[in-house]
Amino acid sequence: MMTHLRAQGHDILGVSYDRGFRNLKDDFDMFDVPGLHIVAIQNRVSKLQTAIKNLKSLTGGISKFREFKETVFNCFQPDIVLCDFEPLTAYMATHRDLPLVSIDNQHRMRYMEYPCPAPLRKDALVAETVIRAFVPKPDVSLVTTFFFGDVKNDRTLLFPPILRQAVFDAKPSDEGHILVYFTQEFESFMGMLREFPRERFLVYGAGREGEEGNLTFRPFSLDGFLVDLASSRAVISTAGFTLMTEALHLRKPMLALPMGGQFEQELNAHLLDERRRGRRGARRGDRQRRRRALGGRGGPGRGARALQGGDGAGARRGRCGQGCAFCRSVAPRQTAEAGHPSSRGSATHIRGQRASTNNLKARRGAPTAEGKMEDFLDAAKNKLGESVE
Repeated sequence: MMTHLRAQGHDILGVSYDRGFRNLKDDFDMFDVPGLHIVAIQNRVSKLQTAIKNLKSLTGGISKFREFKETVFNCFQPDIVLCDFEPLTAYMATHRDLPLVSIDNQHRMRYMEYPCPAPLRKDALVAETVIRAFVPKPDVSLVTTFFFGDVKNDRTLLFPPILRQAVFDAKPSDEGHILVYFTQEFESFMGMLREFPRERFLVYGAGREGEEGNLTFRPFSLDGFLVDLASSRAVISTAGFTLMTEALHLRKPMLALPMGGQFEQELNAHLLDERRRGRRGARRGDRQRRRRALGGRGGPGRGARALQGGDGAGARRGRCGQGCAFCRSVAPRQTAEAGHPSSRGSATHIRGQRASTNNLKARRGAPTAEGKMEDFLDAAKNKLGESVE
């Protein structure tokens, strides 16, 4: 976005912190501000450690704020402020009566209708309050989202996610590995991955490098990460918006593990599952439902029989529940991507050689490529529930 605005002849001054500042400072005029950080332990937000880290970052905060006000608003004198959920610029724009345009995915939780699971409704109210506190009065809200609900006012516009040009240029392939990404260490999950010795995992964010059995730990690299993402067979990650939308664009199946205590990630994972573009890790209370679907006690459940190509009710009806031949012939994820009504896209069923081949394999009892991936994701999801609950 900044590249486009500069190409249009606008003068740009960016304000960011942490990785955003480091990634942009070589290409744009940037001002580094203190930012809020979330500390997670075993993929769950630690309120105490988060509070301690953010209090430490406020050292010298008054002098830094004065420098920010002088540099960004007194010297640069902006005509308009575009805010990607950064509270200092939002408050100063409001204080100086400058046009404020928010451009982020967070405001869908404030200005867009969306399906919210009952256990998360209290968290949804808290999230909306926090968003209002961060960006009190945007004049216009440009909301990026992969789920399009009804908007609550005429100042809110919904758009598909904004992706880097490098993501558009990437050529998807399948080299057989599964990309794993966490923003902070998650050792219990690494142990779970070792229980799949036939799978090869490329792990980012574990804080170390090298190979340990079927795990290859890699240091952070913007370009290297994108190469491994584009060539992956699937993705396992926290439910952050950016990686999720990049995986969706590259058509990679994703198992999303929302960080405990982080509503935005819980919502991302739920909507991903709702749109049948991936799976979410189990929440508390999901254990019985997961056992029934995956055949924990008493043999394969209905969901497991459907994936195995059996003659259970799930297999006869297919994912849409309407008994169509298309759903019986392809895996659930392929069904959603190919344009079935359940994906909320085109209502036209797509028939072709691939669907016919998969249908033949399913009737013979042979696993399809999509079925193998679904089996892995289901097995991983089953174990993930035990490790993160």
